[in-house]
Amino acid sequence: MKLMNKMEWANWLFAQECTFLRGVEKLEDLPEYGFVEIAFAGRSNVGKSSLINALTNRLTLARTSNTPGRTQQLNFFQLHNEMIMVDMPGYGYAEAPKTLVEQWQKLIRHYLLGRPTLKRTYVLIDSRHGLKVNDLAMMKMLDETAVSYQVVLTKTDKISVPALARVQAETQEKIVKHGAAFPILGITSSEKREGIEALRLEIAKLCPGFPSA
Repeated sequence: MKLMNKMEWANWLFAQECTFLRGVEKLEDLPEYGFVEIAFAGRSNVGKSSLINALTNRLTLARTSNTPGRTQQLNFFQLHNEMIMVDMPGYGYAEAPKTLVEQWQKLIRHYLLGRPTLKRTYVLIDSRHGLKVNDLAMMKMLDETAVSYQVVLTKTDKISVPALARVQAETQEKIVKHGAAFPILGITSSEKREGIEALRLEIAKLCPGFPSA
């Protein structure tokens, strides 16, 4: 492989094979892969699947839907021989039974608490709505479990430039109060491909193969 700069390596990584490994609904089924892991969390219909597909240049790697709550398990994907990506159940659970919501919450907390390979969680926020109560609850859980996380605004093409600037400033002001939060706010549009390369670079930095120079 020719020598690549950091951005080239990040784009190269996300162009490699990315394979769905398994979906997990029960605590006892949580697998151990031994790779660096990242996870994606967010409210139902925030655009998690679309963002994962955009990062990996796929159309259907992660299932997208207009129906909130379709991701009802921890879905594990392997990116080359560098990283495991985990698509977490969307919170909000608009149409899910209470018992199922409680089961997902227990699974998520157990995953966060007992996952030494988990290097960062990406908390996705719909830029049209900003941080909501359940987003802050997820951030609190991540703070309590001492899991590093980065807040990422999604669907930024759906609002005006002034509105985006306002929600960006409001969100940045709130995340600095959270000890486990990564200080840089991600700004993305899966549809317009805005911010995708920058997010790839932040993720790639967590990989053992990331170039040091």
